[in-house]
Amino acid sequence: MNARDRICLALDFSDASAARSFGGRMRGRCGWFKMGLELFVSEGPALVGEIARFGKVFLDLKLHDIPNTVASAARSAVRTGAAMLNMHASGGREMMIAARSAVEEESARLGRPRPAIVAVTLLTSIGEEAISELPFDGDPSSVAIRLAALSAASGLDGVVCSAAEVAEIRARHGPEFLAVVPGIRLAGTDGADQRRIATPSAALRAGASILVIGRPVTRAADPEAALESIVEEMER
Repeated sequence: MNARDRICLALDFSDASAARSFGGRMRGRCGWFKMGLELFVSEGPALVGEIARFGKVFLDLKLHDIPNTVASAARSAVRTGAAMLNMHASGGREMMIAARSAVEEESARLGRPRPAIVAVTLLTSIGEEAISELPFDGDPSSVAIRLAALSAASGLDGVVCSAAEVAEIRARHGPEFLAVVPGIRLAGTDGADQRRIATPSAALRAGASILVIGRPVTRAADPEAALESIVEEMER
């Protein structure tokens, strides 16, 4: 993939109008658009198909429930036209396998390509202090690496993880295993609520497949110029 194909712009807006407008502006400038929980809850699944006119859609709902419920939700997600969907790896092996099977069955029934399925290892907003309050054994990176191994064993296509874990995950699971990396920030900028962040070039050097980029572009005074500077950094 070239640099643009690796960029997933986060449409972190609360209404369809803003998402459509921004997607239209960035059409052809990136390979992916992420539709997250806020926009999905506000506007519903029909918007996924509209956004898909501008680029591939990563439906970022982070499913996490009992296996039957997640399988049903994943089946419904296939019908939206999303090219990639996700769930929390901490939901366990049975949940992930059920979701994978449901996605395969529904894609075959509809006669369309199966969307990629990735699991969130550990949110990039969770740092050392936050993880000490959770029932996990180890630091954030070691937890994420263990959950990535569980995701791979469950037959998923990859994981969502921070750049800090990508090199180890890539070494363990090979070049085809997707590493979708959020928490991308430009050098010298504020991480806001993200704790485990990286620059675009650092994430790529580690082996990231797709970079999820939101505020550095969506909240820039000139979003097009901000995106082009990221593309240039990635290409260098």
